[in-house]
Parts: sequence; C-alpha cells; structure tokens
Amino acid sequence: MTSQEIRQQFLDFFKSKDHRIVPSSPVVPFDDPTLLFTNAGMNQFKDVFLGTGTREYKRAANTQKCIRVSGKHNDLEEVGHDTYHHTFFEMLGNWSFGDYYKKEAIMWAWELLTEVWKLPKERLWATVYKDDDEAFELWKQVTDINPAHILRFGDKDNFWEMGETGPCGPCSEIHINLSDDYDNPSYVNAGTPECIEIWNLVFIQYNRDETGKLHELPAKHVDTGMGFERVCAVLQNKSSNYDTDIFMPLINEIVKISGVKYENEEDKIPMRVIADHIRALTFAIADGAVPGNEGRGYVLRRILRRAARYGRKINLKEPFLFNLVGVLVSTMGNVFPEIKEKRDYVKKVIKAEEESFNATLDRGIELFEEVVRRLNKNNQKIIPGEDVFKLYDTYGFPVDLTSLMAREIGFSVDESGFNKLMEAQRKKAREASKEKFASVNIVLTDLTSFNLIDNKQVDFTGYDELKSEAKIIGMKKEGNANLIVLDRTPFYVEAGGQIDDIGKIITPAAEIEIVDVTKVENAVIHISENSLAETLQPGMKVIAEVDEKRRWDIMRNHSATHFLHKALRTILGTHVQQAGSYVGPDRLRFDFTHFAKLSPEEIEDIEALVNEQLRRNLPLIHHRNIPFEEAKKMGALMFFGDKYGDRVNVVQFGDFTMEFCGGTHVKNSSQIGLFKIISEQSIASGVRRIEAVTGAGVEKYIHTQLEHLKESEKKIEELLDVKKKLEKEISELKMREKFEQLDHILSLHSEEHGVKIYKGKVRADNMDELKYLGDELRNKMGSGVGILIAQIDDKVGIVAVVSDDLIKKKNLSAGKIVGELAKLVGGGGGGRPHLATAGGKDVSAIPKALAKVEEIVSQQNK
Repeated sequence: MTSQEIRQQFLDFFKSKDHRIVPSSPVVPFDDPTLLFTNAGMNQFKDVFLGTGTREYKRAANTQKCIRVSGKHNDLEEVGHDTYHHTFFEMLGNWSFGDYYKKEAIMWAWELLTEVWKLPKERLWATVYKDDDEAFELWKQVTDINPAHILRFGDKDNFWEMGETGPCGPCSEIHINLSDDYDNPSYVNAGTPECIEIWNLVFIQYNRDETGKLHELPAKHVDTGMGFERVCAVLQNKSSNYDTDIFMPLINEIVKISGVKYENEEDKIPMRVIADHIRALTFAIADGAVPGNEGRGYVLRRILRRAARYGRKINLKEPFLFNLVGVLVSTMGNVFPEIKEKRDYVKKVIKAEEESFNATLDRGIELFEEVVRRLNKNNQKIIPGEDVFKLYDTYGFPVDLTSLMAREIGFSVDESGFNKLMEAQRKKAREASKEKFASVNIVLTDLTSFNLIDNKQVDFTGYDELKSEAKIIGMKKEGNANLIVLDRTPFYVEAGGQIDDIGKIITPAAEIEIVDVTKVENAVIHISENSLAETLQPGMKVIAEVDEKRRWDIMRNHSATHFLHKALRTILGTHVQQAGSYVGPDRLRFDFTHFAKLSPEEIEDIEALVNEQLRRNLPLIHHRNIPFEEAKKMGALMFFGDKYGDRVNVVQFGDFTMEFCGGTHVKNSSQIGLFKIISEQSIASGVRRIEAVTGAGVEKYIHTQLEHLKESEKKIEELLDVKKKLEKEISELKMREKFEQLDHILSLHSEEHGVKIYKGKVRADNMDELKYLGDELRNKMGSGVGILIAQIDDKVGIVAVVSDDLIKKKNLSAGKIVGELAKLVGGGGGGRPHLATAGGKDVSAIPKALAKVEEIVSQQNK
C-alpha cells in the first residue's frame, strides 16, 4: 500500500465507527503559549480535556502535523542516526470526549491492526501502566493477543503528559517486534529498531497543575496517537521509515543534486537528516513560524543550520534546502494544501536563511578544526565553553550543532561552561538596559512599606477618562522621590510596548507633577520629585490627571500599530507576526517577522492601505475583561510568548483589525489622522522594523522634511555656483595649456620659397576650439601659413590660416590648402582664404598629412 492509501484507510476506519474526521491544526500553536510547536494530535482538544471547552461531536479522528524538538519530547539527536525518529511527523489519532473509554479504544486498535491491515498477531505486544489493572484485563478480554505479550511499565514509558502541566493519564502502547526473536519480552521498550512502538492509547483522566499535583478531570477521555511514518514502514515491509514512499522522493532528489549515492551508512545519515529537517522547516514556515533568535524561531534556525552542515558531508556547499520544497509539495501538498499555497514564500525564507548561514559556516568549521588541533596537542577531548560560545556568538553555531560535530570525532563539549557564558551575556545585556527609575534609585518588590490604608482592588480608569477623582491609600519617600498609591487612577503603566503616562496629582493647595509610574502587585505607584508632594497625606482626596496631549499622541500611535499589523499581513502574507513594539507620543516602532527587505512599492501599498482604513472612521469596539476562550472564538489575533490570563481585553476597529491588547486607544480610526512610514530596516535575521508617525507627528515630519528640502536647495545653489566657478577655472587652465602648444609651434617653423610655415598636432575638444586656436595662431605668427591638426574623438580636425600679405602677394588660400590636406585623411573641407577648416576619418594619416604641408603650400606658391 502507498502511504496515501494507509492514511485514508485509517480515517475511513474511524469514520465507520462514527468519528468526525477533523482537519489538522497548524503546527504552530499561536493560541497556546505553553507550547513551542504542536506536538500531539490532542493539542487542539486541550480545552475539552480541561473542561473549559466543548465540541459538537463526541468522537473525532485525524492526521495531525507534529514537531518534537524541545522539552520532554525532543528527538532531535536521534533523527537520521536511527531509522524511526523525526522532528516532523504525522500522528494518526482518534479521540473520545467523555464517550467511549478503554474498552473500545483497545478493541478498535486491535481490529484495525490485525483485521484491516493484517499485521501478524504473534509479533504484536501491548504495554500498560503499572497500576492500570483495568487496561491489563481488557487486553485479554476484548482481543485475542497472546496474554504473555501484555506487559506493565512505569511512569517513564506508560504515563503520558503533554507538557510540564496539563492533561495527562496512563497509556497503553502497542509495539511490533520485527526481529526473528519476536517472542522475547526483553525487546519491548528497549529502544531497538527491531521492536518499535506504533500506537499509543492514552486514557486522559488527570490534569497536572503548576505544583505537579494530579487532579481528576470531570470527564474521562481517550486520546490515541499512531506514528504514521512508522506504520507505513511496517506495512510497506521496510526496515527504515526513510525507505518508505514518504521520504524516498526527497532522498532521490538529494542524491540527484549531490551526486552521492544512497548506499553506505556514512552517506545515508546526512540524507535522512536533510529529508527530515526540510519537512519540519516547510510545515512550520508555511504555518507562520520564521527562523530567528528566540523561541520557536531559534528552533527552526537550529534545524536549518543542522541540515546545512550535514549537506557539507555530501558535497552540498551552496544553498540547496530551498530546492527540496517543491518535491515535498508534490508528495504532500494534496493532503496539506497550505504548503502548496505557501511554496514560493517558504522557498524564499529558507534560501535567505541558508545564504545568511553559508557566509559564516566555512569560517566556523575552520575555527572548530583549529580548536580540535589545539586540544589534540594536549590530549584533551572536551571543547571548552569559551570556544563553544565563540562558535555560537560569532558564527551562529547552536550548541547542539557544535556537540554533534564534536561527537563525530570522539569529543564532547563543556555545556556547563557555555551556559555560564550565555548567562553572563544575558546579565550584561540586562544591566546595559536603562534602569527604569535609575534617576531616583527606586527598587520596589512589594507594597509592605507603604502601609496601605485600603487594600481593595486598585481601579484603572484610563480607558474611559484622563482625569479621575481618587483617594491616596499609601505613600513613602525614597531618596528625593515621593511614591504615591491611589485607589483609582487613569495613569497607564508601560506594557505591551505602550510607554508610561505622565501628568499631575491635583489638590486644592497644589499641583504635583508625576514624572513616572510603575506597578507593584496590582497597585500603580505614582512618582513625583516635587517637594510639594510631601504635603500629601493618606486618605486625602485628589484629582489624578494624565497629560492629555501626550496620551492622545500615544493612543494614536498605539491604535495605528494594529492597523499597520493587519496591513503587513494583508500585503506581505499571514506569516507576518509581531516581534516587538514601542509606542510613544513621538512615534511608533513595530518589529515583525519577514524574510526580506520591503520594496518601495510594498511600503507604499502598506501605507496606502492603513490610511484608506483610517479614513473609514472605523469605531473602536473594546471587549474588556472577557473570558480567554471567548476571545479566541472571536478570532482575535494572539501570539506565542504573550501571557494571557483567564480574562483578557480585545481591541477591535470595525471589520479591519481585532487583536488581544491591554493598551489604550482612540475612539475611532479617523482620530489617528494620517499615517506615515519614516523608516524600514532589518534588526535581526528574519525580523524587520518599521518606524512611523501619526497625527501631529506627521505634521512635524512634513515640516522637518520641508526644512531639509530648503537646506538642500540652498546647498544645491551653493554647489552650482562652485561648479560654475570650477568649470570656468578648468576651462581657462585648459586653454592656457593649449595656448602653450601654439608657443611651441611658433618656435619651430619651416620656410618654402620665402613663406614661413607653422604646423603641428594639437589637443582640442571640438572644431570650435580648434578654429579658435587657429585664429590665435594667425594673430601671433605675423606673415606665414599655419596648419593645426587635432584628433577629435575618433576623427580628424584640420584648420588652416594664411596671413593677409600672403593672400595678396602670393595668392595663397587657406581653403585650397585645407582641401588638399583633407584628401590625405579621408575627408574634405574648405573655407575662406584667411581661415578654413576640414575633417577626415583616418586618424592614422595625421602624421602623413603634417609631413605633406610644405609640399602642398609650395604647389600653391608657384
């Protein structure tokens, strides 16, 4: 059977058991900050298992795209070196949400494996959790498995957990022993390729909290997962997953482009690694992830660089991974159309990343080899943390890549030393960051020292008003700063990129300037360096007032980031994700994932789309304090890395943009005014940064640009004046140089029959200049005939002059003389008796023409 047929038979089997066939969820779980990647089919049903969500069906089945490269489920080191581990794989699964349980799960699994797929029963083994007597007995009751093939194992092998926290429970695994010794229990869970797990039946009945404690779930569920690649290898009678029709098209293409045969193990390992890694990269990038320096982006970068380095082992030194995307799309694009739709984009991202790493890969390998030579001299086999860190920091070698290269030659790395250097670098970066309250040396960890007179929830009123009546519920002095806690406040504390508010606290006797705010626990701390603040007392009624103009400028810029984000995803693609932001009164800064520099046309289109939407006067719809699951169902954009509580805020502007956001915003889009992008640049591989202005910021920007323009115009005028002056000076210098040529010609004359002849080759830029030199020669020579010849571009220019006395006495004519000379250079010409010009094509004949001057004049002087 082909892999396509195997996949379809699985789905058809469970469809016949009344299961809903559901689509795979994205491999990038943007709606679950606890996961880097979707690592199991049950991820999309996590809310059902936790009792916080429901589905309209009780039974489901699908094939789920999964990536396992971090945390508990990390198979990266085994990939390619064994025959059955992968970073990316498909998980065939079936689920019961409080419907059927262990009996049906076990019975149907056995039916599919032995009756539909006809696997030999004598080779199958079942394992159960050590205390799960129910599952142990069910295997004997509802299947005809050999009872001796039912084994018990502990937490490591037969208790399944999605992560450090979350749904979990005992499981029953099905293994197949493909060896000749298939009746030997010692093979099961021994990590041998002869006996592998093909299906895991998980019975979810607990939820593990942050403390590690298990809690019974309100309903019991079934969650099964079958390794698609493994079962294909078994059914296609292959000893390796990589030899199935899932991987062989990729491997055949690698053979083709490398010129290396897929024969010996030394060459097979790189090809298997590359074939595996291009699958993980393609599916992750198509689903919205981008190689980068943090989180899942860094995982993808590690995978790509690992594949690139393995490529060197089979002579692939130029970028090649991107060329494998098309082969993968041809084999899997019908099942997962998203990779077909994003094919060109995925290729561009991978190619750009390959080119970036290739620039330093060779030098990094050289450094690695230098380190190894140094260590070998001292009979050392551990690469110091300093060298591992240098390879990472300078050449982009992830520590696992360096470890891999080290293991290949029998070395190891000092990961502890590397980690210490990494932490030192992070610490240095943190210290280099400006301390928020360095000027007043404030360090706050809790509210104990404030002696609050009222511990009620502090209300934030800043969404609706910029001036609020409030009561002082706590105060303290630290250095020259007074710290004030109010029971309610409109002051926004920096979060989500939006900077702090400033303003004042007003009493009947004084106005106290607030220069900064911070948050401790749930209280906003208002900071004043005004000595009048010492007149304030706990219990006093005050007015807390935010700087209105500044806040409005901030809100315009913050709301504009939402419009910009949507425009970027519309123009560039939905792979764009926010990677950071700054929202101040003067400008906004928006960092986003994208693989290439934006073209002027793209920037223009993004700007135009934002401004078009702003002019629609879209109203703000502020969904406040709504349940997290409700916000998800609304379709609000959310991103990995952001921490969301049980209740969240969602900011929506009409039908254009809707995102999770806790910041403050304008009431409708037209209040933003005009939006203008002022810069776009790269800040890291795969991350771009846009800076922009709105409202009054655009006015200031235009004014600044006009001032620059005026300054430029003034400088241009000054430069033009200088240019004219220099051109005049150059022209005068050139003419002076050319007149010096005439002096030389006048000093060397010949004479024929009493007629003085002045001749020579001169430099002239054009015929007018040559004619001018001829006039000058005539004025200076007195009585005589003058001939000047010049090469002008690729042609010959001739001027002849005759003094007045020779015209009268000798009847000499410049026109006739120049006409004869012109014939010698392949041209013609003529003119008046005192001055005439001619031109010709044969530059090489100039010496010949000059030599004939006396003869021609002599013939005219008879």
